[in-house]
Amino acid sequence: MAHLFQVGAGSGGMPVLDAVCRDERITHVTLVEPDVYKPHNVERHLFPLSAVGQSKAVLTQQWIKERRPDVEVHPIVGNLLDPNLQEWIGKAAALADVGVCAADNEPAKYHFDALMRRHGKPWTLGEVLSGGIGGFVHWFVPGGPCYGCVASHLQRSVEVDKAPAPDYSAPGGPVHETRVPASMASIHAVAGLHAVVTLQILDCRFSIEEGRPTGGAESIENLKSAIENRLGFTSLLLTLRQVPDVFEEAFRPYRFRVARAAGCLICGTRPTPASAEDLDVALDQALARLGDE
Repeated sequence: MAHLFQVGAGSGGMPVLDAVCRDERITHVTLVEPDVYKPHNVERHLFPLSAVGQSKAVLTQQWIKERRPDVEVHPIVGNLLDPNLQEWIGKAAALADVGVCAADNEPAKYHFDALMRRHGKPWTLGEVLSGGIGGFVHWFVPGGPCYGCVASHLQRSVEVDKAPAPDYSAPGGPVHETRVPASMASIHAVAGLHAVVTLQILDCRFSIEEGRPTGGAESIENLKSAIENRLGFTSLLLTLRQVPDVFEEAFRPYRFRVARAAGCLICGTRPTPASAEDLDVALDQALARLGDE
């Protein structure tokens, strides 16, 4: 049936995985997770206090098997970016029907995006905003906007964080950054939406050819159109709290249709420069585009 490939089983990733795995179509799961369960995780996680000190990947395998004994779970205990694991991770991506990214750092998100596009697979991403004031759910498919396109568009269009004022008494000094932990309730609200979107994509993937996942450029384009028609957005922002100067009201959804950026430095198609001079010109153009952002 369906193979789910997920990175991250933290406080946000675990409820997504739990909800998606309850679907009987999921028969295989590959999970990449490097961390150990720690005391400070207990407040916002599904695992009990007694599990502290154990591998999150192994705990997740046990959790799924206790609820779905028929599901094959393959934990990869390690970092998604570890060069020594890329062969295994690449094979998992190639076998997957849908991917879920629950990583909380930008390098992992970009790496997962590149991995899934390379293997022609759809995937989803959930992001909880600082303090649990809301969260995003995005979906991606090869041929559509990459994570870089979406992140760049939303950064220009949506202000969800007020940066602290710089300390002019210490020019060039470090900028203080504060991230307020979200409550378990806020995390699960976004995780629930993330799971629903993931299952919607699985529905589309299986409905294209009478329940049989297919490959090829034509199938990918059909999948992209089916998801767009069903969901009506590329990214969904749901506010959970009213925050002055950020969100005017709580529990308001914002839907964004993000197009693939023609000049994207990640997924844009550009000819290989033929000479050193051409390379210099291409670099100048790239830097100019970045400056325009």
